[in-house]
Amino acid sequence: MEQVGTTVMYAEERQQAILALARSKGRVDVVALAEEFSVTTETIRRDLTVLERAGTVRRVHGGAMPVERLGFEPELAARDAVMTEEKQRIAKAALEELPADGSVIVDAGTTTSRFVQLLPTDRELTVIVNSPPHAAVLATRPNLTVIILGGRVRGRTLATVDDWVLRPLADLWVDVAFMATNGCSIERGLTTSDQAEAAVKRAMIASSRRRVLLADRTKIGHDHLVRFGDLADIDVLITDSGLDTDLAADMAAAGPEVVRA
Repeated sequence: MEQVGTTVMYAEERQQAILALARSKGRVDVVALAEEFSVTTETIRRDLTVLERAGTVRRVHGGAMPVERLGFEPELAARDAVMTEEKQRIAKAALEELPADGSVIVDAGTTTSRFVQLLPTDRELTVIVNSPPHAAVLATRPNLTVIILGGRVRGRTLATVDDWVLRPLADLWVDVAFMATNGCSIERGLTTSDQAEAAVKRAMIASSRRRVLLADRTKIGHDHLVRFGDLADIDVLITDSGLDTDLAADMAAAGPEVVRA
């Protein structure tokens, strides 16, 4: 805990403030941050290390940049360790969107992985996934028919991609798709860091009657390299209760129902 003027600021609060500055300015400088928050440069370097391990910034000479500006995609383990409680709440809320029976698509992602683990055992469902880890969790559930979309496995996200995924999706028509995203904004819609994954996400949206997006507040208002859909393509956005109420209202005005779990 550090004291800024007469205000006491905890390390986590300072780190979130640093991240907000990095995203608004495109880059932050260690010396300038130390002056801004009245702490030592060593403290700022520790803060940047924490943020880098969380997968939200990348250290560069003299400072850091947000990963969105670098086109950099954090490893799966790093993303899975961030916003864990919020992701769990989002996954639980998403259960309300499950059909009583029928078919669903579950996109690869760290929040959708929690959703997969929570799927009930009292419904007969066909579950289509493009994630070998999702399939491994679901395969032993006797009430589920699990279909995995084959293809190249991206090591960074463990998602299957490319033509062997896209071809079967073109012939599918499911009740609900539970989607993941790297970024979600009113201006740019739904974005991700990889062209191949964007193509799969786009095909999943086109193959479903209803689309539910699972995205914690760190995804909202930020854009990544490749666009795969509009907010109007989504029926329900399930996020966490930490999302600003005004921003939530703006998102809802752009199309989807917004649920803050």
